[in-house]
Amino acid sequence: MDRIDAMQAFLAVADLEGFAPAARKLGLSPSGVTRLIAALEERLGARLLQRTTRSVALTDAGQRYLARARRILADVEEAEASIQDERTRPSGRLVVSAPIGFGRLHVSPVMSEYLKRYAEVSGELRLTDRMINLIEDGVDLAVRIGHLADSSLVARHVGEMRRIVVASPGYLKAHGEPKTPEAIASHQTIQFGATTASPDLRFQRDGKEIRIAPVPRLMTNSADAAIQYAVQGGGLTRVLAYQAADAIKRGRLKVVLAKFEQPPLPIHVVYPTSRLLSAKVRAFIDLVVEATDWHFG
Repeated sequence: MDRIDAMQAFLAVADLEGFAPAARKLGLSPSGVTRLIAALEERLGARLLQRTTRSVALTDAGQRYLARARRILADVEEAEASIQDERTRPSGRLVVSAPIGFGRLHVSPVMSEYLKRYAEVSGELRLTDRMINLIEDGVDLAVRIGHLADSSLVARHVGEMRRIVVASPGYLKAHGEPKTPEAIASHQTIQFGATTASPDLRFQRDGKEIRIAPVPRLMTNSADAAIQYAVQGGGLTRVLAYQAADAIKRGRLKVVLAKFEQPPLPIHVVYPTSRLLSAKVRAFIDLVVEATDWHFG
């Protein structure tokens, strides 16, 4: 017996004072309604309705149960309505994850605009370069740069990101500009990334991968530190295009070896599932597509 169905049948019989009209309202047969009420009474161990050939009346137990059942069903309807409304109108709490640097520069403005548009949503922007588990960490969606590992996540492609080699104009004037990846061997380099990672720099020529293994003058896991040292003439460094965009715009860094770059990395918005996607998540993704230009290729 489904208790909610049985409660609804009981309320219909009590309100309409009969099994036949209750059956018509619920789209059931009179015998079906009778079985639901009988099962409910058996479960409760009490008679709720007094039946005669002409009328149906509530017992004392039925009167008490009716008030409680009405409140319970109202709560159920309210809960269902709130969830259905959430799927059609952005509301509730939205948790977004993004890489630290990219999130600060490019995702944070999207979150600000999103919260302006949707007053019923509260937002949380978590910036981390750690690969998180969205479900375990309670994250609604994440912005990720790079090729995605196979997973159950749904991915929406929203842009591309070049991996570029840069150096300051002063350094290039003093040491010359490398024209081929192999020429890096005679240059000072700055390794940005996990300090335990290989210092290999990867390039592409005629569809084939080229690996160069320089000995870095500086190793750091901070893009800001690598770019700052490069601006000061410390040598060549490889970073993501957005990380050096401001320094390039100001003429403090110059891109080299552009024709040997590997294909740009994809930028995705990922989320656990597209089935019954909530309005708050759908609206954020739509805003990314509408309001951003994340094509750094």
